[in-house]
Amino acid sequence: MRWNLRLAAANRGIWKASELQRMFAEHGLKISAGKMSGLWSGEPASIKLDDLNVICAVLGCGVDELLIPQPEKVKRVNEQQDLPVAASASSAVTPRRKDGRTLPPT
Repeated sequence: MRWNLRLAAANRGIWKASELQRMFAEHGLKISAGKMSGLWSGEPASIKLDDLNVICAVLGCGVDELLIPQPEKVKRVNEQQDLPVAASASSAVTPRRKDGRTLPPT
């Protein structure tokens, strides 16, 4: 996903993060300078759904304008890679005691 807050704000004539931060505060969303920097720069560490709701209300936009899907960045996991490798008879595991000595044969 790509975060698109800055462009969504610019489309509404908001050019400064501090202005948007003030608008959020007027709607009950207090954001620290560090978190606002992350939101504005396009690389937020995380975002709560309640905060996202306030952001959409302040900007008058939908989530689809703030979050742009990037399916081409999703990689398929190789199915063969996840399969466990069967142990051969010659590589049998011999149990050991905690002191390092082997257990007696059964």
